[in-house]
Amino acid sequence: MDIPLFNDFIIIIGLSIAALYICNRLGISVIVGFLLTGLIVGPHGLKLIENIHQVDSLSEIGIILLLFTIGVELSLQELWSVRKGVAIGGSLQVLSTILVTTGIVYYLGISITEALFVGFLISLSSTAIVLKILQGKNEINTPHGKMSLAILIFQDVIIVPMMLVTPLLAGGELNLGSSSLLIIAKGLGIILLIIVSAKWIVPGILYQVARTRNRELFLLSVIFICFSIAWLTASVGLSLSLGAFLAGLIISESEYSHQALSKILPFRDIFLGLFFVSVGMLLDYTFILQYPIIFLLIVVGVIVFKSLIAGTVTFIMGYPIRTSILVGLALCQVGEFSLILSKVGLDANVISDSVYQIFLSVSVVTMAATSFIVDFSPKVVDSVSKLPLPHKLKYGYQHVSNESESENHMLENLNDHLIILGYGFNGRTIAKAAKVAGIPYIVIETNPDTVKSERSKGEPIIYGDATHELVLEKANIKSARIMVLAISDFFATRQVIDIAKSLNPKLYIITRTPYMKDIDLLYESGADEVISQEFETSIEIFVRLLKKYLVPQDSIDRFIAEVRSEGYDMVRNLPKYTHGHSDLKMNLPDIDISTFKLNKRSPSANKCLSELGLRQKYGVTVLAIERDSETITNPHGDTKLFPGDIVIVLGKPDHLAEAQAFFVEKDKVNKFFWEYQH
Repeated sequence: MDIPLFNDFIIIIGLSIAALYICNRLGISVIVGFLLTGLIVGPHGLKLIENIHQVDSLSEIGIILLLFTIGVELSLQELWSVRKGVAIGGSLQVLSTILVTTGIVYYLGISITEALFVGFLISLSSTAIVLKILQGKNEINTPHGKMSLAILIFQDVIIVPMMLVTPLLAGGELNLGSSSLLIIAKGLGIILLIIVSAKWIVPGILYQVARTRNRELFLLSVIFICFSIAWLTASVGLSLSLGAFLAGLIISESEYSHQALSKILPFRDIFLGLFFVSVGMLLDYTFILQYPIIFLLIVVGVIVFKSLIAGTVTFIMGYPIRTSILVGLALCQVGEFSLILSKVGLDANVISDSVYQIFLSVSVVTMAATSFIVDFSPKVVDSVSKLPLPHKLKYGYQHVSNESESENHMLENLNDHLIILGYGFNGRTIAKAAKVAGIPYIVIETNPDTVKSERSKGEPIIYGDATHELVLEKANIKSARIMVLAISDFFATRQVIDIAKSLNPKLYIITRTPYMKDIDLLYESGADEVISQEFETSIEIFVRLLKKYLVPQDSIDRFIAEVRSEGYDMVRNLPKYTHGHSDLKMNLPDIDISTFKLNKRSPSANKCLSELGLRQKYGVTVLAIERDSETITNPHGDTKLFPGDIVIVLGKPDHLAEAQAFFVEKDKVNKFFWEYQH
């Protein structure tokens, strides 16, 4: 039996595997692999797919599931922590990109409506690609990582109103007549319904479904909620995408959001891959072959233009030029949401086929180039930093320089002090420890808001990018004893170490790194002590494991000392340590430990241990007594027991069973003996 659509799926999946494997080996985004698969199998390639429209229809499910998962993943706490970057940075980046792009495209002879829509497309960057690269480099918590995340969050949210506006752009002008007002009214009604659903209906439904512990039922219920709300919004003239996003927001407010997300992600990845394949089928590469120079100029223009816009916005937010460049280059590509939006615009006749083809070609190339551009960005930063730039450009437009006279006096008189670079979780912890120990210290931080906030609390903190000598000199680095680098940016760390050592060769530098592979490079740069999160985590896990197996503490201490002195290779070839008691039952099979809680009717209540004679009569020993929040270890014979005490007793199982009578009232003793015998 020949099933054409089934045959198409086999072809798409097979070629996708090959394309994704090649992209993975080259370090290119999987999105590019799907797009190339579509190009190969599509009408402009080998023409292997017969049912293009059916594949295209199924790919719409990918859009719905993508927006649904974004709604589920959207954390209100995360939004609040970067609220300024999202609200100000994100809106500035999107609006300025739209305005400038619209002006340029309109100047080239395209209608204002189409030019505006192209502005929509160019304003969005790839959340999937950028965050994957930043996570791989462990740079999410760096200043440029947080700023990039803030702008991307705004872009992920603004895509919904963009999709809502796109059908209104058809015909060349916005039609805000009665029909549109009716749609808005219906939309408000749906939003009200959704608020009610999020508060009462959906959590109740999911609670009842979760109680069944049936995975299939839970999955079907989540999919039904997603698709039914998407259908509801589409039925009143709004978009499926908006409904899917709102459905995700509903579930995100429930305690079942993580479970729902884990169930949906595999389906989302499959159908979203199908969507990008369908987009690739529409890609006509003839324009690239006919006008390679013009195409290359457009690609370079988009990358440079987007980098300048995002970098300028970051600079306006108060960050130094280093952070601005890194953010700009990270957000230089056209994103996956732009591909989704472009398809909506093509279906609504907002964008012509020729402009659509140019846009697709540019999108694919910019996304493919992102990983290489981000890898090259530190070298760009180094080159720009060496230029004779104005002070405010190097250190940030909102450079914090209004220290009080007392603060200036404190900076001038710092001597034999500690310099802490970065005021994240690690930096704050180190600062608190230094304050408690009475160690003089100064903090250097690149976030102007953090500096202003902490300075108002009396924290000795200055604003600046420590990759510049002036900032380190301001912290009196030449008279400092120790510097601790508590930042996540590996390239910045190496640069700071190099500059700090050149200014003060005697400075003792302690830094951290997430990975063992970077330790040697940091030592070569001049670090005196490198703490690897990977290494320390493995030690801590092993120490806790040894404690669980009751290895003596002195043996554990020797293990830690040897591992730290010999390095991580030690862990792979552990010597034979003093044998510990892996468990009392393993080494002493006839010995057990039991705990008993006394009440008012317990025979031993209000009696001393010497009166009970437990060791003489039954051969059991009381190890400890827990009383309220106090633990009495190795209690003496005159220690009195009281109701509510928890008594920890050591002995043979049969002896413990007999001694049970002293601690538990009679009916409970009989129950204990019955359970023990059975």
